Amino acid sequence: MLTIGIAGGTGCGKTTVVNQIISELPDSEVGVISQDSYYKDLSHLSYAERCKINFDHPSSIDFELLETHLKALRAGETIAQPVYSFVDHNRTKETIPTPPQKVMIVEGILIMTHPEIRKLFDIKIFVHADSDERLIRRLKRDISERGRDLQEVLDRYQHTLKPMHDQFIEPTKEYADIIIPNNKYNTVAIDIVRTIIANKLV
Repeated sequence: MLTIGIAGGTGCGKTTVVNQIISELPDSEVGVISQDSYYKDLSHLSYAERCKINFDHPSSIDFELLETHLKALRAGETIAQPVYSFVDHNRTKETIPTPPQKVMIVEGILIMTHPEIRKLFDIKIFVHADSDERLIRRLKRDISERGRDLQEVLDRYQHTLKPMHDQFIEPTKEYADIIIPNNKYNTVAIDIVRTIIANKLV
C-alpha cells in the first residue's frame, strides 16, 4: 500500500489537488482519509463549550486513533472512519467502513505536525496558496457549508487560524517531498505525483 499525506493551510485547495491526483486512478485502487474525521470526540462538552475549542491546534486531533487506523490499513484491515459534523463541532455516531487500497491518501492541515504520522507517509505533499486566497475560500466555505456568519469567520481567522497556521502548519513545509502551488501552474507537480504513483502500482 502506498500512503500519501497531503497538507497545507486552510482553504489552500487540498481537496482540489486530491481530486486531480486520483482523477486518472481506478476507483478500486485509491482511498481517501480526511484529518477532519479525526477531531477528538467532544460529547462530554456542551455545544457552547465545543465552540470555544481551538480546532486549528494539533491537540484537537485524535492522532492516536489516526495512527492506529493507518497501521490497520497497512495490515490489510478495514477501518471504521469516524464522521465529523462541523455544524455541531463534534463527531457523529456514524462511521464509514474504509477498506485498504493500493493507494491511500490522507489529507488535512495538521497531518504533518505529528512525527509518528509523518513516518507512515511514503510521499509527503504540501499544497501552497496565497494567504488572501485561502481566506476568501475559507469565508465562502464556512458561510455556505458550515452555517457560520461573516464576522465569526473573520474573528476566527484573525485570532486562531492565522496564528495556528504560522506556528504549526507553515513550518511543516520542510517535511514535504513535493510542494504544489495551487494555481494554473500546478500541472507539472500533479503529473510528477501521478507518475510516482503509477510506478509504485506496477
